[in-house]
Amino acid sequence: MSSWHSLPLEISYQVLGWLAFFAWSFSFYPQVILNYRRKSVVGLNFDFLVLNLTKHSSYLIYNACLFFSPLIQRQYREKYGKDEMIPVAANDVAFSCHAVLLTAITLVQVLIYERGNQKVSKTCIGISSLAWVAAAICVFIALPHHSWLWLISVFNTIQVTMTVIKYVPQAFMNFKRKSTEGWSIGNILLDLTGGVANYLQMAMQSIDQGSWVNFYGNIGKTLLSLVSVFFDLLFIVQHYILYPSKKANYSPTVGGEGKSPLLKSVNVAQDESV
Repeated sequence: MSSWHSLPLEISYQVLGWLAFFAWSFSFYPQVILNYRRKSVVGLNFDFLVLNLTKHSSYLIYNACLFFSPLIQRQYREKYGKDEMIPVAANDVAFSCHAVLLTAITLVQVLIYERGNQKVSKTCIGISSLAWVAAAICVFIALPHHSWLWLISVFNTIQVTMTVIKYVPQAFMNFKRKSTEGWSIGNILLDLTGGVANYLQMAMQSIDQGSWVNFYGNIGKTLLSLVSVFFDLLFIVQHYILYPSKKANYSPTVGGEGKSPLLKSVNVAQDESV
């Protein structure tokens, strides 16, 4: 089992890893708080949430198995080299657990808050179902030969695929509405910080070990950072440049008839489309 050669690089690795954990973990809270304050989830794409739950659940399975299982760790070293360090850190497991929990909480908000006529699309349900059916089939394929590293790599592939897909509905929704209201930019800024810190953490390990195996040995983590950064930059452009927020007062009236301008505009758009 390989060990660190440089103490400063090891410390940098740990600091960057936990920076990524806190940034990514806190990135869930602005949206939850925004939903709570508005008592509404209008403007938040439900497909994004369902795909996000599938993504983080798959990523949790991968991280937890590779971090805790000596058998899978042995298979990893047999494939990539006996001196290679395991490319999953404690902060990765902690983040995955937290992400599944907060995504589930946000989905509960969808059930209890004003959502207009929004609903999960059949396409999203189909994609998520296909992912889990494929995972179940792979479990039975892996069982006879105990191909556990290959199996968790399947879950890693699922999380990468979901990462690519999950942002598209929200980005398209922003484009269609010409607005990012209801979609927290705080979430995006923290997500961007986490993605950059995550990538730098992997770089610290590679520099110390003189090997870039951890980048392709855990290709899911690598692609997770790159894809997240790409879409975060896209959302930042949408929020600050393409569709800057227009200030509007919101004052609820007795009887609950006062509604936010966002909700009114969504309802008008829905009425016109009927």
